[in-house]
Amino acid sequence: MIYALLAVASVLAGVSTVLFGFGGGFVIVPLLYHVMKALAGDNAAAAGAAMQVAVATSVCVMVVSSALATRRHARKGNIVREQLWPLVLWIGVGAVCGAILAMVVKGAWVRWAFVIYLLVTIIDCLLRPGFIRSTRQSESEPAPIPSSTTTAFLGMGIGVIASCLGVGGSVMTVPLMRRRGLSMTVSTAMANPLTLPVGIAGAATYLLVGLQSAPTLPGLHWGYVDLSAFALLVAGSLIGMRLAAPLIGRIPDRLHAQIYVTLLAVVMLGMLV
Repeated sequence: MIYALLAVASVLAGVSTVLFGFGGGFVIVPLLYHVMKALAGDNAAAAGAAMQVAVATSVCVMVVSSALATRRHARKGNIVREQLWPLVLWIGVGAVCGAILAMVVKGAWVRWAFVIYLLVTIIDCLLRPGFIRSTRQSESEPAPIPSSTTTAFLGMGIGVIASCLGVGGSVMTVPLMRRRGLSMTVSTAMANPLTLPVGIAGAATYLLVGLQSAPTLPGLHWGYVDLSAFALLVAGSLIGMRLAAPLIGRIPDRLHAQIYVTLLAVVMLGMLV
C-alpha cells in the first residue's frame, strides 16, 4: 500500500516536472520522509535518517527526470541558452557543499529548513512584483543577464539550498527567470537543465560519502539512497511526463504562475503534518 501511494505520487511528480519545473523534491521529499519513518518502525537510527534518505533518493531521481524534461522542452524551443550556461557551474559547486551539509546536520533541522524556505518563497512570489504577472513587455525583448559576480553568488546559493533540501533548485530558478521577464512556460522549462548540476553533484556526494556515514537501514540502499524507491519513482515520473507533454505551453501565463504558488503552499502544508 505504501509503495502504491509512492507510485501514484511519482506520476504526479513527472507531471509537475514538465509543467512546473519541479517534482522530485516538492512532491517526493515530503512523501518519502513519511514513508521512511513508517518503514523504520522501532529502528531509531533509520527513523533519524528518514529525511536524509528522502533527500538523497529525490536528488538521484532528479538526474533522470530533469534530463528527460530538458530534452522535451529543448525540442519545443523553450530553453534560453544565454540564461542557462552562466549559472550551471556555480550551481554544481554549491550542490556538492549542500549535500555534505545535509549529511552533517540533524534530519529535523533539514525538514524545518525545507518548510521555512517554502514559506519565504511563497510570500516573496505573492508580494514582490514580477512573478504572478510578468514585467517584461514582450517575449522578443532580451531578458537581463546579471554580472559574473552576481551569477556566481546566485548559483552557489541555489546549489547549496537545493542539494541540502533535495528540491532541485526550481523554487529559486523559476522565480529568478520569471523576474527576468520570461514567461512561465520558459521559466519552468529552464528549471530543468538548471536542476541537472544539482542532481549530478548531489547524487555523487550522497552515493559516495553516504557509504561511509549512513547508518544501517532496512531494505536495499546505497549510502542514503533507497534503491527500490528510486526505481519506482523513475518509472512513475516517466509516465507522468508523457501524460503532461501535450499541455506544454498551453496554460495561460498568469494562471500558470498562480498554480505554481498554490502547489508550493500545498507541499509546505504536507510537510507540517
